[in-house]
Amino acid sequence: MTQKFDVVVIGAGPGGYVAAIKAAQLGLKTACIEKYQDKEGKIALGGTCLNVGCIPSKALLDSSWKYHEAHEGFAIHGIEAKSVTIDVPAMIGRKANIVKNLTGGVATLFKANGVTLLEGHGKLLANKQVEVTGSDGKTQIVEAENVILASGSKPIDIPPAPVDQDVIVDSTGALEFQSVPKKLGVIGAGVIGLELGSVWSRLGAEVTVLEALDKFLPAADEQIAKEALKTLTKQGLKIRLGARVTGSEVKKKQVTVNFTDAEGEQKIVFDKLIVAVGRRPVTTDLLAADSGVDLDERGFIFVDDQCTTSVPGVYAIGDVVRGAMLAHKASEEGIMVAERIAGHKAQMNYDLIPSVIYTHPEIAWVGKTEQQLKTEGVAVNVGTFPFAASGRAMAANDTGGMVKVIADANTDRVLGVHVIGPSAAELVQQGAIGMEFGTSAEDLGMMVFSHPTLSEALHEAALAVNGHAIHIANRKKR
Repeated sequence: MTQKFDVVVIGAGPGGYVAAIKAAQLGLKTACIEKYQDKEGKIALGGTCLNVGCIPSKALLDSSWKYHEAHEGFAIHGIEAKSVTIDVPAMIGRKANIVKNLTGGVATLFKANGVTLLEGHGKLLANKQVEVTGSDGKTQIVEAENVILASGSKPIDIPPAPVDQDVIVDSTGALEFQSVPKKLGVIGAGVIGLELGSVWSRLGAEVTVLEALDKFLPAADEQIAKEALKTLTKQGLKIRLGARVTGSEVKKKQVTVNFTDAEGEQKIVFDKLIVAVGRRPVTTDLLAADSGVDLDERGFIFVDDQCTTSVPGVYAIGDVVRGAMLAHKASEEGIMVAERIAGHKAQMNYDLIPSVIYTHPEIAWVGKTEQQLKTEGVAVNVGTFPFAASGRAMAANDTGGMVKVIADANTDRVLGVHVIGPSAAELVQQGAIGMEFGTSAEDLGMMVFSHPTLSEALHEAALAVNGHAIHIANRKKR
C-alpha cells in the first residue's frame, strides 16, 4: 500500500530536517528521506553541516585554538604551561563524539515531533510521487501533497588536483587527519580553505594557500578583507593570490603542485593538499525526466523568492538553490516553506543573511559593503571602532580587528555591519537584529550596552558614524 503524506522532504540536512520538524509541528503529516550513512553504516541525519561541515570544523577550530593559546598565549597571563603537546587522534575523536551526539539528537527530534524517517535515496517522479531506494536496492513509492527538495551540495572537484582522500583531500578528508602534516597546501582562500588551513597551522603545519583570484575575500568589505589578510599572514598562513593550479603529481605520500602566478610557472611539494574551491548542488538522480522541475544554467533548482519550483506544490531550499550556501539560510528557508504550505504568509529577508568565517579573529558581516553602496551611488557615513580601544578585549588579550558600521548619509539607516575580531559572529548578529527593524546608527548609539563587553565596540562604531564616539578620536567629516 502506497504511503501518503502532506509533506515529503528529500534530504535531512539543516534545511531539510528543520523543514520536516516545522511542518510536523504545524500539523502536517510529514516524512523525511535521508541516505547518508556514518562509518558504522547507520543513517546519520544533519547533512553536511552536522556530519562533515559546520559542526566538526568548529570543533577542530576550537581545539586547535586552545592548543595555540596554551602553547603561545598563556605566558602573558602569568600562566606557565610547559611541554604542551597535541594528541591529534584524541582531538579527532572528540569531534566525532560531538557529531554523533548532534546527529542522534536530530533523530530524537524527529520522533518527538512525529516525523517519519524514510531511509534511502529519494527521487522526485511525476505528479509529486517520490521513489525511495534503500541501501539494499529495494524501492517504494510514496505520495505527497507537497515535496521539499533539500539535497544539499558537495565539494567541487578540479581536474588539476584529483581527490584521493589520502594525500589530496577535500574538506571532508581534511577533518580526519591523524597527524599534523609538516607542509600543507590549500587550494582556495574562501571560508573553508581559511578555516581548515587555520586549524592545521595552529597545530604546527606550514600552510600555503593558493588562491586563483587576485583579490582576497572579494565578498567582504575591502577594509575588513585587508585587515584579515594582514592578520592571517602574521599568524603564519602563506596566502598566494593570483595562483592558478595547473596540475599535481602524487609520489611517495607527497604531492607536487604546479601553478602559475605573476612570477610565472611555480611548483611546491606538500605532505597533504586540501582542495577547497567551493561546492556544487547535488541533483544527481534527484529528478525524474518527467518530474517537471527546472534547473537553471548553473545546475541549481530554479525557484522564486518563496522557494517555489516550476511545479506547484514542489519546493527547493538550501544549497541546491540560488544564494549563499549557508546552513542558517537553508534552515530559515525550510521554516518559510513549511509555514507557507500550512497556509501562513511567511517570507525571508535575503538582504540580511549574515556571513561568518570562523578563523581567529572571526570575520563576519551582514548587509552591504562600503564598495557595493558606492557602486550603487548611495551616499554613506562610516564609523569604525578598533578592539585595541576596548577594555574587555584588552582584558582578554584579544585586541585585533575592528567593528565597522555603515549608514545611509541621508536617513542614518544602518546598511551594513562588518566585524573582524573577537566574537565577530555574535556582534554581527546584534547588527542584523537592529537592521531587521530598520535601526539607525543614532538608535544604536542611544542604546545602553553593558560594560565591560565586546558589544561596546558596536556601540562606539555606531556613535562614530555621526562623529559622536567617546572612546576614540572622531574623524572630521568630509
